[in-house]
Amino acid sequence: MKFFVINKKEILFIIFIIFLFILLAILFLISGKVLNVSTDSIEPNIEKIKNIYDSNEKIAYLTFDDGPTKKVTPKILDILKQNNINATFFVIGKRVDENPEIIKRAYNEGNFIANHTYSHNNNKIYINKETFLTEIQKTDESISNAIGIDNYHSGVFRFPNGSTAKDHYLQKQNSIKYLEEINYGYLDWNALNNDSMQKLSKKQLLENLKNTSKGKDVLVILMHDSGDVNNTYDVLQDSINYLKSQGYIFKTLYDVLYDCKI
Repeated sequence: MKFFVINKKEILFIIFIIFLFILLAILFLISGKVLNVSTDSIEPNIEKIKNIYDSNEKIAYLTFDDGPTKKVTPKILDILKQNNINATFFVIGKRVDENPEIIKRAYNEGNFIANHTYSHNNNKIYINKETFLTEIQKTDESISNAIGIDNYHSGVFRFPNGSTAKDHYLQKQNSIKYLEEINYGYLDWNALNNDSMQKLSKKQLLENLKNTSKGKDVLVILMHDSGDVNNTYDVLQDSINYLKSQGYIFKTLYDVLYDCKI
């Protein structure tokens, strides 16, 4: 009978091969999981945004348009932080360039930063497909520069004045198709306090919110942090208190698109 003698080097080589095989197997499994995650995440943001109202929970999405501004946005962020609540900010790119530190703070504190065009000028936005997409791209770049993350892409857009407003209505409907090409959903609102329409008292602003939210389980609430007409922070705490009293919980678009902050 012959006996095979394996020296120390051969034993180490065999152990190395086994270790390498196990490592490759683990990497294969991990890559498979990553692939599955990536495939799942390809589900268009468009569909997720369209289904935002499909919930049996009472959810309030606080959304603020037209900022950031030094006058209003920091005070809104202070109130949100005090209440341990996050919101969604639909930002104007040129204002992000003017106030990058404010958007960086908003992002770092867990708020969702979404796209509201670079200029907010309808006469510039809808000249053609190229001008529309450039408005979105420039705003994403401004956000990227402000928060220090390359190639930021929120996946969510809000038309200035909303998608159904009469002004430039046909151009907006065409632009919805352009949004689909870059996997951007668009989001309007179903409740508001009319803080951008005319100068109103705190009581009037709150009453507008109460009236437009009646009978609705899911609220996408339009407010503004521009300070052009009303200082929304004056009524924000009262609004939060009211929504809490009605049983609403607060979420952001992180919860819609990713189930958590990424």
